[in-house]
Amino acid sequence: MKYAFNQISLIQYILIIFETQVGIGVLSLPRDLAKAVGTDGWISIILGWILSTLVSLIIIQIMNKNPESTVFELLSQYFGKWVGNGVSVLWILYAAYAASVVMFSTVYLVKLWIVPGMREFILMLLLIIPIYIITKHGIRVIGLFAELVLLVSMWMPFLLLYALKDTHWQFLLPIGKEGLFPILSTVKSTILSFLGFEMAFILYPFLKDKKSASKGIIIANSLSMIIFIMVTVVSFVRFSPDEINDYIYPTLNLLKLIQLPFLERLEIIFLSVYLFTLFMTIIPYLYAAVLGASQLVGMEDHRTMLRVVMCLWLILPFFYLPSASQINDMGKSWGIAGTYVAYMLPIFLWIYGLLFHPARKEHKQ
Repeated sequence: MKYAFNQISLIQYILIIFETQVGIGVLSLPRDLAKAVGTDGWISIILGWILSTLVSLIIIQIMNKNPESTVFELLSQYFGKWVGNGVSVLWILYAAYAASVVMFSTVYLVKLWIVPGMREFILMLLLIIPIYIITKHGIRVIGLFAELVLLVSMWMPFLLLYALKDTHWQFLLPIGKEGLFPILSTVKSTILSFLGFEMAFILYPFLKDKKSASKGIIIANSLSMIIFIMVTVVSFVRFSPDEINDYIYPTLNLLKLIQLPFLERLEIIFLSVYLFTLFMTIIPYLYAAVLGASQLVGMEDHRTMLRVVMCLWLILPFFYLPSASQINDMGKSWGIAGTYVAYMLPIFLWIYGLLFHPARKEHKQ
């Protein structure tokens, strides 16, 4: 096995996908849903979970036929060297862009909520150091870090229960008041929140128990759905339908409402610890990008490409500092790219594999 040294367990496989999905979206999802469909947004989350899980299972079916190949090797096998490498470049750019969007969002969040006086270059440097240390060691260490993130952040969902004081459950009623069409149209927003399951294209060759890959990805998507629904419903019953639109990150504003006798500014502590989860959105996408770029140019070690990306991230703050609206626009463009890469590409590869790839193999033989 090519990836025997870097094998990951089923638990690590589940956690990497789950933590990649939760990331930045859980902070702003309630507002996005409230603007689009009101308090019926939680229904759209369930529909988004169904769609993303179906596509996830298609990815596993594709990888079952190519258990020792990452998506970059798979594309070359399916379409030949030149076309396969061209599509691989698009996949690499998508992963690098996703990591960069979350990186800039993290810098913006930390500067806005924790250290408003610190320069972006210093923040970027401080964030890059742990990200580089973890990513350079490969998927095995990323899996171990995912387990650490779970242990560090297990208390966070329960903290939101404190925000249930002075809630108004009638805000959720009547269910379906916006009608079926608005709910269905908002599914697009929720399926983008589930982006991260496409990491199965990268993780599958490293998974020890490949027979459990389907079960693992269903569990990962389901955990994400539970977190999304929990945060969204708590936000909906704590804030009025009009009030929630005033907050960019309703989840953090929920925490501002929690008052403990021994602690103030709970959202700062929450966000400081939540950085670990944000790292687990950045790192898998970053690793996918540098692994693909390394394989594309014939390098066995991904660390050279990783250093190139780190240097670009350090230089960027001197030339480009995105505002809140620009970060929001970057997130939307990432979502559009994710629609093609995470949802449409697997369906196309699955159909192509069923119809054309067997004939291609027979022709070669």
